[in-house]
Amino acid sequence: MNAASEPKFTRRRFNALLATGAVALAGAPYVHAAAPKVVVVGGGFGGSTAARYLKRFDPGIDVALVVAERNFVTCPFSNTVIGGLNSIDHITHGFEALGREGIRVVHSVASAVDPKARKVHLRDGAALPFDRAIVSPGIGFRWDDMEGYGPEVSTRIPHAWKAGEQTLLLRRQLEAMPDGGVFIISPPVNPFRCPPGPGERISLVAHYFRQHKPRAKILVLDPKQKFSKQALFEEGWAKLYPGMIEYRGLADDGVVRRVDAKAMTLHTDFGEERGDVINLIPPQRAGDLAAASRLTDETGWCPVEQLTFESTRAPGVHVIGDAAIAAPMPKSGFAASTQAKVVAASVSELLRDRAPVEPKLVNTCYSLVAPDYGITVAMVYGYRDGKIVEIDGSGGLSPLGATEQVRRLEADYADGWYRSISSDIWG
Repeated sequence: MNAASEPKFTRRRFNALLATGAVALAGAPYVHAAAPKVVVVGGGFGGSTAARYLKRFDPGIDVALVVAERNFVTCPFSNTVIGGLNSIDHITHGFEALGREGIRVVHSVASAVDPKARKVHLRDGAALPFDRAIVSPGIGFRWDDMEGYGPEVSTRIPHAWKAGEQTLLLRRQLEAMPDGGVFIISPPVNPFRCPPGPGERISLVAHYFRQHKPRAKILVLDPKQKFSKQALFEEGWAKLYPGMIEYRGLADDGVVRRVDAKAMTLHTDFGEERGDVINLIPPQRAGDLAAASRLTDETGWCPVEQLTFESTRAPGVHVIGDAAIAAPMPKSGFAASTQAKVVAASVSELLRDRAPVEPKLVNTCYSLVAPDYGITVAMVYGYRDGKIVEIDGSGGLSPLGATEQVRRLEADYADGWYRSISSDIWG
């Protein structure tokens, strides 16, 4: 693709691929004589998609969706709230549409999944029996990896990597920051949720500063040698925000060793940096439910058999989304959603004692460098020799040096993607 051409993955092509995948997996509805039970845990891109498509693929299945929240706030597009482009309502979704499709939505906290008893235990003492379970527990934080940082400190130095109150807290802090102040952001080591997310956050905070606090500075302390879409982000920063962003990586003393919340200071190997607002995103692992249910290995993530995403540690339990070890797929909202559709199709087949579907997976990740400046990475995945693999010649990355028209189109596609996938999942 040359700089003057449109991106390979247009919104029309994306929606066509998504629709085609859903139809191909669905097959003909099947009604069981005795309704099998599937409990899905997690109301995000993975869990809600799995529940909805499982019921569509096989209306005879008794599907229960366990979600702690009355509404789900998405991490995708939360950076637009932090940057002042959208309100929190724009990324907040309810579960009413899923209930109307015959899914039992149980608003409770799942405390453990018991594969031997085939039950999901709830914090209130109740238990939901299942024939198979689909778990999308999201992420947890490795608080112990960062001296001086923990849940109590995140009320002063937010991570904003779980959307909701943390998103609003960081937004309020940026609004209160003086013009000429310093915003420090420190992303985590790999693997973590949404690898391009920090780059987008830096960009949209810079956009806000350019409009309202033009003397403000952004310091990035990154413990990695490189980050997702780095060349594309840096091209955009140089064009739109010259002189505002200083990026320091692994070779430039970018590793934060200690946090002093009282002094609003981050300590590195060779110095210390004080910020008026600090956004520290901790290293990550699978969510608490995964660890409590012994679904994780020594990495802190959940190993799965990549044909069906069935846990290698708990037969009958399928783990999808950020918590699953699904490399080379990234940990993203769209990856979780496409995994959920494949798993929903496989579970509906397994419950009929039929062979599961062979996975066909796709991920598209849009990032905004400004409201009218978008960049994209996409990939299509197949299954070979027991593993998920990238399909040669598929996918693509936005070109460097693209025209303003191309960047505007990709920003428009990003907005269309979010609206489309949100409607597909939550109605």
